[in-house]
Amino acid sequence: MKLRKVTAASAAVLALSLAATACGSDDKKDDSGSSGGSKKITIGIKFDQPGIGQKTPQGYTGFDVDVATYVAGKLGYSEDQIEWKESKSADRETMLKRGDVDFIAASYSITPEREQLVDFAGPYLLAHQDVLIRADDNSIKAPADLNSKKLCSVTGSTSAQNVKDKLAPKAQLQEYPTYSACLTGLQNAAIDALTTDDSILAGYAAQSQFKGKFKLAGLKMTNENYGIGVKKGSDLKDKINKALEEMVSDGSWQKVVDSNFGPANYKNEPAPKIGDIKS
Repeated sequence: MKLRKVTAASAAVLALSLAATACGSDDKKDDSGSSGGSKKITIGIKFDQPGIGQKTPQGYTGFDVDVATYVAGKLGYSEDQIEWKESKSADRETMLKRGDVDFIAASYSITPEREQLVDFAGPYLLAHQDVLIRADDNSIKAPADLNSKKLCSVTGSTSAQNVKDKLAPKAQLQEYPTYSACLTGLQNAAIDALTTDDSILAGYAAQSQFKGKFKLAGLKMTNENYGIGVKKGSDLKDKINKALEEMVSDGSWQKVVDSNFGPANYKNEPAPKIGDIKS
């Protein structure tokens, strides 16, 4: 009888021990960020924009990549815990809604239409629509100077259409399939100017093969407030905003601006304040 009592007591202790171990195991899984896997964060970027977000044989480079890496670090993730996913412009809202990514940093301009679908942290960069011209061209100093010029952008670009419709209606718009094709045309004088966001233009002009060949006209034709997109209602928004503020205050923001855009003599705007959207 005594033996049975001891055995029952031991069984009870063992059961409690196993339960505690199981609870500890579950907590550990939660901390890891995945069921039994290593902790990771998935971030959407552009794969084809030099200076902004580009996939190379050596890895991922660009201003957005550097900003996203810094933010991820403040959220508790090291570089080897980041999974990068290509976020093409037309896919960004869908990727966030489906949960394909935790956040997106991909030259993602904050607009009222997009704010209906996703939330934005930032802005973290104020860019402007501008034109890239040959380094020896001094004929384009204002949007009106684009009249009768051969203007290039990628097929379907709203930037080129904006210049043609509103700012320089006599511009000769030529649509090429890629920015690289436009740059080739600009280099051999088949076109006079390439238009899109100045940050994107600076990224291309900063490539070593184009050093000293192009320059930004500095027209600042529109305001483009780059934000970090998150799923609607996500608590990541406030955490990312805090990280962005720290990035500016500790000098890291200016360092990545200089390293990614500096070779193109990009005259960047000061770091914008969180929530300050320039129309």
